[in-house]
Amino acid sequence: MIIDERMAVFIDSLDTGNTAFLDEVEKAALEALVPIIRKPVQSLLKFLLALTRPGKILEVGTAVGFSALLMSEYAPEDCHITTIENYEKRISAARENFRRGGREDRITLLEGDAADILKQLSEPFDMIFMDAAKGQYLHFLPEVVRLLAPGGLLVSDNVLQDGDVVQSRFAVTRRDRTIHSRMREYLYQLKHHPELETTVLPVGDGVTLSTKCRKRQKGSEEIWSQEENRNC
Repeated sequence: MIIDERMAVFIDSLDTGNTAFLDEVEKAALEALVPIIRKPVQSLLKFLLALTRPGKILEVGTAVGFSALLMSEYAPEDCHITTIENYEKRISAARENFRRGGREDRITLLEGDAADILKQLSEPFDMIFMDAAKGQYLHFLPEVVRLLAPGGLLVSDNVLQDGDVVQSRFAVTRRDRTIHSRMREYLYQLKHHPELETTVLPVGDGVTLSTKCRKRQKGSEEIWSQEENRNC
């Protein structure tokens, strides 16, 4: 728990909730011990979708499809979501949930390793939701930045590891040290990336919001404006 538990419970109690179908999918996922986005992150996503009104969303890490369904529910009606998943059992569950939710025409599920699939994609996305294996975020970042439209929003979930990310690498268990070091490097790269402006929020298990600064033309070259880099 990153913030005080009583405060977290109080904030969650104010939430208006989701549709009955989303509640059903969430309940089944939790009972099957499938990790899905926490209540505070659900609330944050709904706010961001209402604020930015994206036309195209890319999700890296589908699981059983709960977050894709939630985004589809609260995004504009003409928004299309492309989501990537590599785990076969979760792929079949996600496809069934998309079918049951009547979202097959609004959600495209790509099967395979995100590292390979991201390289094959070319269209810019207004919003990208990173919710895959935490140790892979750093490897995905170059392609994710390439695919993010200028002015677009990158949302990365589970970046603070329940607060463990602030600990020394020797304070975490040996089996978690690789993920720990990669996540710390990922956060550093987001905050220092020349094309991104990033904030880190202690929401859920930690969320970063990154926007891609816009480019401008100067002569025959496309360069980054220092002023735009500062203010995006």
